[in-house]
Formats: sequence, C-alpha cells, structure tokens
Amino acid sequence: VANAIELFHNFSLVHDDIMDNAPLRRGTPTIHVQYNMPTAILAGDVLCIYAYRQLAHIGNPQHLKAIYPVFNETAIQVCEGQQMDMDFEAQPNTTLSDYITMITLKTSVLLACALKIGALLGGSLAYNAQKLYEFGKCLGIAFQLQDDYLDSFGAMELTGKKTGGDINANKKTYLLTHALNHANSAQLDTLKSLHPQTGEEKINHITHLFRQTGADTACLAEVKQYTATALQALEQVAIPAARKATLFQFANMLLNREG
Repeated sequence: VANAIELFHNFSLVHDDIMDNAPLRRGTPTIHVQYNMPTAILAGDVLCIYAYRQLAHIGNPQHLKAIYPVFNETAIQVCEGQQMDMDFEAQPNTTLSDYITMITLKTSVLLACALKIGALLGGSLAYNAQKLYEFGKCLGIAFQLQDDYLDSFGAMELTGKKTGGDINANKKTYLLTHALNHANSAQLDTLKSLHPQTGEEKINHITHLFRQTGADTACLAEVKQYTATALQALEQVAIPAARKATLFQFANMLLNREG
C-alpha cells in the first residue's frame, strides 16, 4: 500500500509538471524536459496503473475492502484539486478560502489518506484513523503553504527548484492570492503590468509587493495555525505518546525545512 501511494504521488507530479511547464523537480530536469511531452504523459499514466497493481497485492479481502474506497476517493480529489488549480489561472480573482480548498484536495488529502490507510491496516479504531486523517490533512495544508513561501523566498540550492518559478508562471499561490485581495489600486496596476513578463526583475518586483501587502507574514501565520491544528489532532489519537513520537518527529522535519 505504501508503494501504491508513492507511485500515485509520482504520477500526479509528472502530470503536474507538464501542466505547469515546470523545468525542475527535486533539483533535476522534469520528465517532459528530459524526454518529450508524449513520453511524460505515458510515464505518468503507467505510474498510476502501477499504483493500482500494488493494491491488488493486498492479501486480506477485509483490508482491501476498508482501504480501497479511501484510496479511490483520494485519487479523485487530487485530480479535482489539480483542475481547480488550472481553473484559477484563468480567473482574475480567487478567494483565500477557495485557495485553501484547492490545496487541500491537490496536496493534503494524499498525506491524510496515507495516514488513515496505515491506521486501518494496523487495526485502528475508526476514531483514531480519522484523527490521523485530520493530522495529515492539516499537515499537508501547512506543507503546501510553506512550499508557496519557499518558492518565492527560499534558496534554489535548498529547494531544488528555481526561486520565483511560481511568480514567472503567474501561479495563484497563497502569496499572490493574498496580494491580489489586499493590494491598493497602484499595486494592482503594477501586478497587472508585470503579468506578461518573466525574469528576475519581475520576481524582485512581485516579492517586494508580497512584503508590502503582508502576504509573506500572512502565509507564515497560516503555516503556524495549520501546524498547530495538525499537532492537536495527533495529540487526540488515543494511543500511548511514545507510539506517536515518530509522527511528531515527521511533522517537525516537514515543517522546519528550508527546501
């Protein structure tokens, strides 16, 4: 099941990179850049098929019955989140609430799914499995918000991605969404004039606007809030604290990264 989740995740990344025309993933050229677009599409398709082939190896029918609906619902939600992300690019304005919904579907539900399925396979009570799902969902939201922040303010040697890639691609990150919703008329004019441009000058201007509109501090505040909610859900899982230590360590590693 862990292999299935990892394969599905990588399928989504290959296709996400195609849709975003991203040049780098984890510090190396993306599949469509290394090879070509048809190869990348087919590689993603096969990864998704491999994921379901892994699920077919589950020997216990009751386990398969328990986790299959969770996996399928998550797969659908990830695709819905990606469609929302693409739709946002064509919309002049997006609310912060809609943005959080989009990243919940696109990013965080897969982490939540992994935790819930692991709990179900381990014989967990439904309450504990759901609390672990909530932990993963909020942790995933915090992770994506931090990823938005690092794309604009992180260092390429640490993130493995070109700094300002989302800015040049005009992606509706939390930072840009916040800026668009809080900018004055002059700042909105500047954002509009920079929209068709690319390059370092655009990145520098827009990161300055992010700071002026408070988008950078608001994003970090949201990371902190969702992290706290995630850790609270983990605290509520009714098992000995020592058995939750690894998950606390995982959350700490994930949310205190610089890349």
